[in-house]
Amino acid sequence: MMKKYSLLIGLLCAGANLFAQDWTVKRNRILTPWAEQVKADKPLPDYPRPQMVRSKWMNLNGLWQYNIQPASLQGKPAAFEGPILVPFAVESALSGVERKVGKDSVLWYERNFTVPADFKKHNVLLHFGAVDWDCTVFVNGQEIGNHKGGYTAFSFDITSALKKSGSQTVTVRVWDPSDEGPQPRGKQVVKPHGIWYTPVTGIWQTVWIEAVAPTYISNIKQTPDIDKKKLVVSTEVKSSQDGDQVRITAFKDNQKIAEQTVPVNSEGALNIDNPVLWSPSNPVLYDLKFAVLRKGKIIDTVASYFAMRKISMGKDNNGIQRMLLNNEFVFQYGPLDQGWWPDGLYTAPTDEALKFDIVQTKEMGFNMIRKHVKLEPARWYRYCDELGLLVWQDMPSGDLGNSWEPDPGSYGRASDKQRTDASDKIYRAEWNEIMQQFHHFPSIVVWVPFNEAWGQYKTKDITEWTMRNDPSRLVNSASGGNFEPVGHIMDLHHYPDPSMPRPDLFGADRILVLGEFGGLGLPLEGHTWQEKDNWGYQSYRNSQELYKRYAELMQRIPHLIEKGLSAAVYTQTTDVEIETNGLLTYDRKQFKIPAAQLKAVHQPLYQTKLVTLAKQ
Repeated sequence: MMKKYSLLIGLLCAGANLFAQDWTVKRNRILTPWAEQVKADKPLPDYPRPQMVRSKWMNLNGLWQYNIQPASLQGKPAAFEGPILVPFAVESALSGVERKVGKDSVLWYERNFTVPADFKKHNVLLHFGAVDWDCTVFVNGQEIGNHKGGYTAFSFDITSALKKSGSQTVTVRVWDPSDEGPQPRGKQVVKPHGIWYTPVTGIWQTVWIEAVAPTYISNIKQTPDIDKKKLVVSTEVKSSQDGDQVRITAFKDNQKIAEQTVPVNSEGALNIDNPVLWSPSNPVLYDLKFAVLRKGKIIDTVASYFAMRKISMGKDNNGIQRMLLNNEFVFQYGPLDQGWWPDGLYTAPTDEALKFDIVQTKEMGFNMIRKHVKLEPARWYRYCDELGLLVWQDMPSGDLGNSWEPDPGSYGRASDKQRTDASDKIYRAEWNEIMQQFHHFPSIVVWVPFNEAWGQYKTKDITEWTMRNDPSRLVNSASGGNFEPVGHIMDLHHYPDPSMPRPDLFGADRILVLGEFGGLGLPLEGHTWQEKDNWGYQSYRNSQELYKRYAELMQRIPHLIEKGLSAAVYTQTTDVEIETNGLLTYDRKQFKIPAAQLKAVHQPLYQTKLVTLAKQ
């Protein structure tokens, strides 16, 4: 009997090796240029947490084993079906699987790893950048923890579950109901159509382990105050002892400019003399270092960075509220950025690809991005910080079903979603995690809790809570409606031509923005998700026609800026699935309008003479 059992185990192990050899990118649809650069042994190898860097870490991306089984079955599957390339969602071409899961099934993952020798005498943390949606983690058969939420990072201390030496096994169980559940899920739907896209289930950001001291920094938070020329900083330190301290040091061009030592788990403030202010035209970043001290000895360190930047509101000389950057009016103009990929879905194929969209957005003459009902990996925001792109960050939508009123001057059609207590808790928990985890990034200047009434509920309560949670940023309560007199911004959606909320009705109390417009479509043969029945708000036959119409839209905006418009968002950066209203094709291989041509037509929008602020 034992010989038969050993033979079975041997066959399963041999099968796993064969599965690894069989992995390949699925080629049923278009791919980006970076798909060919994805390597099964080293996908997305870059350090995943640029806002809090340590030296001892190991990437666990690569080939894992997977199994999809009925949700009714209890326990880990007896065998796995084959390889899946992590961190690409199981529905994606780059996963090598390209299968849907759904609410009636669960997705299992497993892989082995060996803890590096230099991790000895350290605690080991297992990190997940993001897993959609309900994730339970096991190490060497021991359940370590559970996390619910598809857009935020989480980690577990797995030290006690590790074997003293040799191979370790991590197993992951994921359940994701997509649009058949109340959880935030953005534009994912079981049956994609129109502006709704393919589901994303499971691991879609980097998995990694990190070595930390028994007492270690678990979180840092910094908020600039340019008016007082200081940086307010706080840290969270795990397993600290009485008398432990944190030393915080700021650097500019490798020169120390400020330092303070404070008790652990407390707030400090660094004085930043003659601060160089961050802006799209001058995205200056400072370096920041943290060290935990015990009786003068360093026991943990992390590296970070910050920027001196302020976002606020103030009136112009006509009494209209304006969006201010560093106490000055800067018109914000950017694309609606969905962050989808034909080969990786939620996940860019490579780090170069992740950066590409940001670089091209800057090259096209935009200074802002509205990240639409999706979050990105931390490296994406770091690139925005480095390159100088302002970011409006949406909360991913979910639990839809209420009515939308797109006209801020009308009454009768709008309704709140009547969420269950469970749905309310899910929303608040994930939005709170998002605001806490992404607070660091100076490029983020606006939080957007709701979009076009999608699952919108308790608007006043949610908006005021968001404002209390982060008073350092502006809050756009409901981009495109439903409209309630709360938050800093009144945001109209109007397709295809630009428009704005009436300044005489709304401008005295709120910043006026055009949160979506445009959507001009141009399907390019050989670069579409499907061969026919593609969609745009208006469609054109060639690039020349498209540019002519786009330029007409741009010519109307300076007048709106003079009247009170502070920002506008054009739909959209790229095509996405059957939507063909991007400035780039979905595969990123074709610009529909040359970047230089777009940049030239955008420059008149940034004329400072268009707006004069009221004297303080």
